[in-house]
Amino acid sequence: MNRHPIDPTDPTDPAPLDPADWEEFRALGKRIVDDMADFLAGLRDRPVWQPVPGPVRAALGTGLPHTGIPMDEVYEEFRATVLPFPRGNIHPRFWGWANGSGVPVAAYGDLLASLINCTLGSGENAAMMVEQQVISWLQEALHWPADGSGLLTSGASMGQITALAAARRAKGPAADIRREGILAGGAQLTVYGSTETHHSLEKAVELLGIGSRFFRQIPVDHGRRIDVRALRAAIRADRDAGLHPLCVVGNAGTVNTGAVDPLDDLLAVAREENLWFHVDGAFGAFAQLLPSHRALLFGLTEADSLVFDLHKWLYMPFDVSCVLTRQAGALEAAFASHADYISKTAGGPASYALSFADRGIEQSRRFRALKVWFALKTHGIDAFARAIEGNIAQAAHLAELVEADDHLELVSRSDLNVVCFRYVWPGAGPEDLDRVNRAVLSRLQTEGLAMPSHTVLDGKFVIRVADNNHRSTLADFDFLVREVLSAGAALRAGEPG
Repeated sequence: MNRHPIDPTDPTDPAPLDPADWEEFRALGKRIVDDMADFLAGLRDRPVWQPVPGPVRAALGTGLPHTGIPMDEVYEEFRATVLPFPRGNIHPRFWGWANGSGVPVAAYGDLLASLINCTLGSGENAAMMVEQQVISWLQEALHWPADGSGLLTSGASMGQITALAAARRAKGPAADIRREGILAGGAQLTVYGSTETHHSLEKAVELLGIGSRFFRQIPVDHGRRIDVRALRAAIRADRDAGLHPLCVVGNAGTVNTGAVDPLDDLLAVAREENLWFHVDGAFGAFAQLLPSHRALLFGLTEADSLVFDLHKWLYMPFDVSCVLTRQAGALEAAFASHADYISKTAGGPASYALSFADRGIEQSRRFRALKVWFALKTHGIDAFARAIEGNIAQAAHLAELVEADDHLELVSRSDLNVVCFRYVWPGAGPEDLDRVNRAVLSRLQTEGLAMPSHTVLDGKFVIRVADNNHRSTLADFDFLVREVLSAGAALRAGEPG
């Protein structure tokens, strides 16, 4: 048993937080792995999503525990209150928002990372080297310069802040903006992106003191790509007004429709105007793995910075994202800091030269890289490329199904994995169309049939499918179209939705 005797009356003898019985701990771990393997293997037979019932909500709203219960009872509570009610993105028919589906072997990496419990700020240890190796693998996979730099982050939102901070340091008017502040250069900074740019960029400019009013949202063309002529005019107007243009943001796959901006044109503008060129490739950057799509992304590898989420189109469990910079040292210039308690020593772990904490905001950083390392070692990057290619083919198949049916309208189809469509019928007015399509989507979701999401395009409420799912098949999209047609017909006829 190897139990540790505790004297509860002795204040120097703390309560044990390791298991009192390691064999009991081992047994529960084996049971959990068996249960989760069964759960994942049976996903297709379960609802994609279901609402959390009142009693479960109540159980998940109780107060702070002051004394513990056996860990197997905690696990049973998890099985009853958490496991049956997930977000749904592990299911083969989940295509909402831009959520990845989760590679099972990567979960072992997360478990092991938690057990060895490394923090990846600085200091010599293997975990630091694994993250550096993963970053170099990602650079190679995306044809990024090997002498660039990078950092794993929680998501693209943190990556946007990190990249724009590097841009502010490199291209801002103040010689030492970190010390003197954003007003030291005497000119208001401006950042440029399309009206389709993700809202995390607006958060980033707010947090960096630039202000959302100076995030210039440039109009888009009929393909929802940034209007380069309008961009040039906006930069000229800001310079004439005495402002300081800082950064151009290009989209490698907008969340709304999957549109890809003309990245090579934006690169040319940035170079001509001496601006930082940042690419938001949250999910679309991984199309770079496919020779068929590299021309679409031409200019991406010449950017000054790039962000992309591995938990989207590389199917990793949440959370892990990456920011890359073209110039080595750009992140350190924006973030490196010094204190006696993190100073270097001649020997020991503190002698290690690399400090990820000097490349971003966080000093305490979890070992996100291990799950990526596990998955890439296990499957190889070519397997992920094939899955991405399959998602693009599935989106094309869905678009063909939509275009072939008189009761469906294809509203938007990207070159990547996003399809937006709606149910239609002759003589229907805009309000009726929106009402029925809202009800169709609600039925799909609440009955656990499928999980697309929605957006509004040109004033139309549409069903939006974003396929970042390695478990989906063509048959799943056949099923989706049948259910949309069935629900649309019933709701149009007046059946309650």
